[in-house]
Amino acid sequence: MANGYFHLFSNEQGTYLRAIKATAGGAEININEVTEYLHGQGLPYDLSILNQGIGLANNSAQAETLIPLFNQAIAPVNEIYKLVVSPDKMQAKVRFYAPAIGGGRISPAELARDLSFHKITYGLKTDDIRAFFEAPQYCTDLIVAEGTLPRQGKSATIEYLFNTNLDSKPTLNEDGTVDFFHLNNICHCNAGQVLAQLVPEDRGEPGYNIYNELIKPHEVRTKALKRTNNTTVSEDKLTLIANVDGHVTLVDDKVFVANVYTVENVNNVTGNIEFEGSVVVMGNVFTNFSVKAKGNIEVHGVVEGAVLESGGDIIINRGMKGMGRGTLKAEHSIISQFIENAKVEAGGNVSADAILHSEVIAANEITVTSKKGFITGGRVSAGNLVQVKTLGSQMGSDTIVEVGVDPTMKLKIQRLQKQIAELNKDIKAAQPILNTMAQKIATGARMSPDQIKYVQNLTLENKARSDEVETSIAELDELQSQYERSGNAQVIVTGDVYVGTMIAIGDVSMTVRSSMSYCRFIKQGGEVKMTAL
Repeated sequence: MANGYFHLFSNEQGTYLRAIKATAGGAEININEVTEYLHGQGLPYDLSILNQGIGLANNSAQAETLIPLFNQAIAPVNEIYKLVVSPDKMQAKVRFYAPAIGGGRISPAELARDLSFHKITYGLKTDDIRAFFEAPQYCTDLIVAEGTLPRQGKSATIEYLFNTNLDSKPTLNEDGTVDFFHLNNICHCNAGQVLAQLVPEDRGEPGYNIYNELIKPHEVRTKALKRTNNTTVSEDKLTLIANVDGHVTLVDDKVFVANVYTVENVNNVTGNIEFEGSVVVMGNVFTNFSVKAKGNIEVHGVVEGAVLESGGDIIINRGMKGMGRGTLKAEHSIISQFIENAKVEAGGNVSADAILHSEVIAANEITVTSKKGFITGGRVSAGNLVQVKTLGSQMGSDTIVEVGVDPTMKLKIQRLQKQIAELNKDIKAAQPILNTMAQKIATGARMSPDQIKYVQNLTLENKARSDEVETSIAELDELQSQYERSGNAQVIVTGDVYVGTMIAIGDVSMTVRSSMSYCRFIKQGGEVKMTAL
């Protein structure tokens, strides 16, 4: 296969273009390439004659076609080439044009000097160049140099060898009851068990472009296994091992192994309980006592007017009688057979058979969908969904349901906005001092060691403040983005919703004027709308 090409031919009758037809599927002669070549040589031509001649050459059965240019002889034209470098500097190619009959050829040494003059020194295709000069292929791209792309590395990763996504939602049985006992929400571990393995970062290898300029691979992130209580990191820093039997959880990229503290009841015998791991109460938690745990809290009996605070989940098998003073607060989810006259706050979901006259906040969902499944009185707030069988009361108890925004999100946004403003104020206050000191240094003024140390410390503090502002702005952007996505929140009622119930979605609300059944409340067109399930 060979591309079609051309060269000049001149005698006493005039100057001609000899067009040689492509063979075996090669590219045809391009009229634009011909005119560009003739312009480069400063030679006249008649475009219509030239266009007709090139078309004939490409479609004729003859191997060669002679196309007249003008009635004048010229000196033989030498072989030339065009050099093109790719925009990314990773490839250089040349395209040779045949010499006229009697014209001279370019030598390999001349091409090498030209490439060197253009500073093309890396990845030269010497074998391909040699092959061209031995058997030239005209009007054909020849790659003469090619760079090497960098080998991209990989960031370090940590493989956790235990279940890091514990699901604390109860199971809804076929008969409509909720199974609060088989939750599979605790991940046990044994002493000597491997909990995590580190795959170190691969930094990759640099590449080079045709100008021999270094191309660095992308930056990769490093990681390290973090030792906590009851764990050990191996000598090669690649394995994390449990030291004791217990409960393993992943919190903020740290693996915690905690023993589970078990008591019969929480009362005047035990006093208040604070524990680094998980707590299991086999009986009841009595009024005025508190249980605070960094892990999960599980109560097999009843919680009365007590305080429970958990860094994980709270599970109460028989329910919460808050008596107007009881509170539940969990970083993750809360599951209770019923919740009555209590304040409840969960960073995940809240699930119950019934919620009566309580203030309940869940960052994600509140589900009350058992056979009874009612929310009566009080206020319940969820980030994404409230799903209930019966909502409100025939007796007219004030019941408020809010969805659409994580109730804690507004507070976080306000805190970040205030923090960013204070940091920027400190940065602005320090800048005149730094500018003054910089001017003194520029003019050669002498400063005492204490002044130098003060400037250095102030510079470091301002840099730390700037970094903190950048981090806070990124966190604020993410929170505001979540806030804007709150329009998909909804309230689902699988039974009845009674008159007087107020439903708020995001920044709009409605009060139910007539009882409804089997319905869904969504935000649509700036209003709360009811649709059928």
